[in-house]
Amino acid sequence: MPEVFAAETKKTSHSPKVTRHKYIPDKSELEAYGHTKNPFCSYNYCPDHINFIGKDHSEKIILLLRRHPITNIPWIFLSIILVSAPIVLFVFGLLDFIQINFLIVGLIFWYLFTFAFIFEEFLSWFFNVYIVTDERVFDVDFLNLIYREITDANIDQIQDVTVRVGSVIRTVFDFGDVIIQTAAQIPQIEFEAVPHPDRVAQVLRELRVEEEIEKLEGRVR
Repeated sequence: MPEVFAAETKKTSHSPKVTRHKYIPDKSELEAYGHTKNPFCSYNYCPDHINFIGKDHSEKIILLLRRHPITNIPWIFLSIILVSAPIVLFVFGLLDFIQINFLIVGLIFWYLFTFAFIFEEFLSWFFNVYIVTDERVFDVDFLNLIYREITDANIDQIQDVTVRVGSVIRTVFDFGDVIIQTAAQIPQIEFEAVPHPDRVAQVLRELRVEEEIEKLEGRVR
């Protein structure tokens, strides 16, 4: 994996401090490490035109993550059953005893419930995101349309990063949990079932090293 940051040293007669410039990946590196303009992707390296509440103007997003798409299979499978169940019952004549008026009303409510379930599950996957910037890590939990919970910690508060895979399916499809131990008020932030967990952990470690270097050099952003 390429370094997230590259250093450049500049000496002046006025200050002994070292100035470092953030690494700007070229096009080939962006494509190789998961940069995409697809809004439904679950792994995006250095995404463009992405903002979130509380983002500083100079803060750069390094990773935008969601749960791996394969984690949607259970609710998609259940949705297919809910959609097809009335059709199957109708074909086999199991609904013939119900008057047509009641049947129509029942089907309307059934499919309203089904599509509400599908919509809520999709929103839950789409808006439950994990964000890594050059300054902080965020865990955004979208619980419903009117409630969300955001947990964040500064990069320099990260104490340990652990990758947990733990099954054949996760190994084959390359996704797992990234557990971040921090010195913040919330001691642990967990990125659940994210793609390329080893790569995510490596980015976090590089960012933490960069923050430590900044402290040693006395640089202030």
